[in-house]
Amino acid sequence: MNFSFTEDQTAIREAVARICSRFDAEYWLEKDRKGGFPFDFYDALAAEGWLGICTEEGCGGSGLGISEAAIMMRTISESGAGLSGASSVHINIFGLHPVAVFGNEEQKQRMIRPIAEGRAKACFGVTEPNTGLNTTQLKLRAEKRGDKYIVNGQKVWISTAQVADNILLLARTTPLEEVKSPTHGLSLFYAPIDRDRVKVQEIDKMGRKAVDSNELFFENFEIAESDRIGEEGRGFEYILHGLNPERILIAAEAVGLGFAALNRATDYAKEREVFNRPIGKNQAIQHPLAERLVELEAAWLMIMKAAWEYDNGLPCGASANMAKYLAGEAGFNACQTAVMTHGGFGYAKEYHVERYLRESLIPRIAPVSPQLALCFIAEKVLGLPKSY
Repeated sequence: MNFSFTEDQTAIREAVARICSRFDAEYWLEKDRKGGFPFDFYDALAAEGWLGICTEEGCGGSGLGISEAAIMMRTISESGAGLSGASSVHINIFGLHPVAVFGNEEQKQRMIRPIAEGRAKACFGVTEPNTGLNTTQLKLRAEKRGDKYIVNGQKVWISTAQVADNILLLARTTPLEEVKSPTHGLSLFYAPIDRDRVKVQEIDKMGRKAVDSNELFFENFEIAESDRIGEEGRGFEYILHGLNPERILIAAEAVGLGFAALNRATDYAKEREVFNRPIGKNQAIQHPLAERLVELEAAWLMIMKAAWEYDNGLPCGASANMAKYLAGEAGFNACQTAVMTHGGFGYAKEYHVERYLRESLIPRIAPVSPQLALCFIAEKVLGLPKSY
């Protein structure tokens, strides 16, 4: 069992870190204050081909695995870009996987290549105001009329919709009362956003101001039949193929953020003197930092296990949920400890750790809560009765 990176994986980490070094902590602090999508950061990664790391070579990508993508996303977050940087490119890395698996060749070239090459931006429209994680109860309706679908309804917490060219949209094409199973009757589309028919309203939120989150209102929004992915009514099945990789990648981002916070806290503990000695000499400072390191390293091992399983075609649902749970908690704990290590200065924006703490809540909440991850593990691994 070899825990070291391959030469290629080491090269990926170093190359991505070099790009990230051009966008220092002050850059991300300014983005946190004023907002605005980090176009220059996005373009820098696109220029060197990193947005297509998981995309097959035939669609303009590198054809690498989730293991390599996890290393990339951890590196971005750990650089100090945090979730602001990672979220700006997150959907490019694996978001269009359902298209890669279930789309036809024309759709793959038309839809995936521009994303992989950084020439187009996309958002992912699943969550709705009154359904939350209960995806089978989605209400957004796409009604077939001739060779197009007419879409009406709402979505919420849709990231990057302010700047996206296209949306990967899950909509109900058969009313819930007419299907045999609630997982049936949902269809998946990838279509250009007609902003005359889709009102995008940004949500003012706690952190990650550089990457917008939005509520979307669809009013007679038209989608061509040629923009439907796969068969009508099987969209729920299609999006399941991307859930485990998404959990792995956001877990990697959480660990990266935790390490960014831990590194700042450790440096501060070495330099800050109280009672004529560095506070890092005190076990009350040392032990929490050491505990956070242990938690982050354990979470990272779980992430790489899950990624290895996925890349080798093995079942990875349990590992992916364990990784997401561990990383979400470890990242949050590290960021909280970093603030406390700084004392009062931890509350000051110029020290950056308060920003990390705010962002650390994102990979705890999304794309699945820690409680639901535990429910999955309890049912699928321990064999306990389903609780939801």
